[in-house]
This record gives sequence, structure tokens and C-alpha cells, in this order.
Amino acid sequence: MSKADHMLSILWLLRSGRRMTAREMADKLEIHVRTVYRCIDSLCASGVPIIADSGPGGGYRILGQFAESPLLFDAEEQKALLHAATFAREAGYPHTEALERAVGKLKLYSNEDQLIRMELHDRGVSVIYPPSDDREKAVLRQLEEAAAQGMTLEMVYDKGRGEPPRSRGFDTYGIVHWKGSWYAIGYCRLRQTVRSFRADRIVELRPANSRFVRPEAFSAKRHLLESMLPGALDDETLVTVRIAGPELALNELTRHWLFGHTLVSRSEGEAAFRLGQASLNSYVPYFLLPYGTSLTILEPATLVERLAKVSAELAQYYNEMKR
Repeated sequence: MSKADHMLSILWLLRSGRRMTAREMADKLEIHVRTVYRCIDSLCASGVPIIADSGPGGGYRILGQFAESPLLFDAEEQKALLHAATFAREAGYPHTEALERAVGKLKLYSNEDQLIRMELHDRGVSVIYPPSDDREKAVLRQLEEAAAQGMTLEMVYDKGRGEPPRSRGFDTYGIVHWKGSWYAIGYCRLRQTVRSFRADRIVELRPANSRFVRPEAFSAKRHLLESMLPGALDDETLVTVRIAGPELALNELTRHWLFGHTLVSRSEGEAAFRLGQASLNSYVPYFLLPYGTSLTILEPATLVERLAKVSAELAQYYNEMKR
């Protein structure tokens, strides 16, 4: 048996709730007592609260509620973990190797029926994302670690506009996966403001001799959304937008990332959203154009007028092209 098997067996023995000496566990598992000591040291290092009581009647025991916590997952939990691993892996999750090891352990301690069921469920879900290379995963691992530890990084970034890459100090507040790409959000010491950066455009990262404290209420996801579409989620200028249409068209609309985030109510043939006023004059009309006449804007009238103007400008552009 491997060391991992011995560790799991010892854990099962200690979950009984009674104290056991190293010799008792060694005899029960038919292994050397020194193996028991090594496995207990490894379990403690991994976070298992094992207590050693000395004296007559002493031995090893597990502290507190850990003894009652489940060691194994039921069928639904196993399926959920496999599917979550599929999504994370295909999205370019930076800790893919650790993820694969965790899934491997899940399968290692499963019986034949469980393995067959897991394989069937695992084959039933696929995800399509743009491929993420190993260099970008290494960058994401470094960004995530810096965010957790509060370590400032020196970042060389290429804007992709033909300009030479530029170096800056960067305090990583979080990384966000959005529309097939990874973004790093944090405080840019060059511009002295919070900014977002495409991970695939980061040329180099190295530790800087500085630390930071992440703002308590900061949301990396919300900052990215607001930076991509300024005013779309501005609480001070939110306007109710009511749109009518067939269920299929409304279903597709609410799957759009912006409309999905701002949906406030849904009834048969109608959906209501709360959107920033600025976005109604800029981005929203262009998001609605592909739906053509399948959707009807009930309110506000300003959005109807703006969409009519955008449509007229588009028609004029192509009419002029035909001349």
C-alpha cells in the first residue's frame, strides 16, 4: 500500500472517536509502527487536528468536529466536482495540475461502481474556451499568489498597440475570467489608480520589495464590468428598461452577460432590467440590433429613439456603399 493509503486508513481508524496508540494502529493495519508515526506527522502537516494524549489510557485522537466530518463525497457531490473541474480546466484555471491531482485522489478512493458512474458523468459535459497556454497559466498562478499574500509585483505590460512594453508596480486585487479571457485587476502604481490588465498581454512579472492591503469591500468582478462598459451598472443613474418578445428571444437576451447581470424581473413575454443611463445612449442599442424586430422596447422612450437613430445610421452607411 502507498503512503496515501496508509494515511487514509489511519484517518478512518481515528474517526471512530476512541484513542488509539501507534502500536494498536500498526497491528490493526499490519504495518510498522514507524510508518504510523510518519503518516500521523503528514496528516498533522496537512491540517488534520490529531492530538496525542500521554499516560495510561492515552493515545492518538482527532480533535473537535473533524471526527464527524465526511471524508468521502456522495454521488451528486462527485459529479459536481468532476463537472466543476471540467469548467475550470477548459477556462485555463492556473492550478490545473493540482486540480488533476485532486480529481485523481477522488477516483483513487472510489469503488468500481463509483468509478464507472463518474466516468459516464465526466464524458457527458464538455466546455469550449479559447486555449490557454502554459505561459499564461504561470502568470495567473503568480498573480493569484500575489493577491492572496498582498505582495506587490513589478509588471511589464504590452498594450498591443505597437507601443513598447512598459513596466509598472502592480498590487493584484484579483483575477477574473470574462468572455474567454483572464484579467488582472488591481492598483497600478504607475497611473495611481485601480485598473484591469489582460493576462495574455503581461510580458513579465517579478516580485517587488513592497506589500499592500486589499480594500475590504472591493469587487474585482464589478470593477471589470464597470471599466468595460462605464455607466452600465452605475447605481445613481439606473433606468428601468422593459422589453417584450417571444420567450426564445428573451431567453437569448437574458443570457447576454450585461442583460443577465441587470435582470430584475421576468414574466411571460416580457423582461425588465435596470441599466445605467449612459449605457442606453452608447452600448445597449448595439447589443439589441441583432434581435431586429423580434424584440419590442416598451420603455424608456429614449432607448427607442436611440435605437431608431442607430438603425438609420447603419442603413445610410450601407446605402452609400451601394452607390
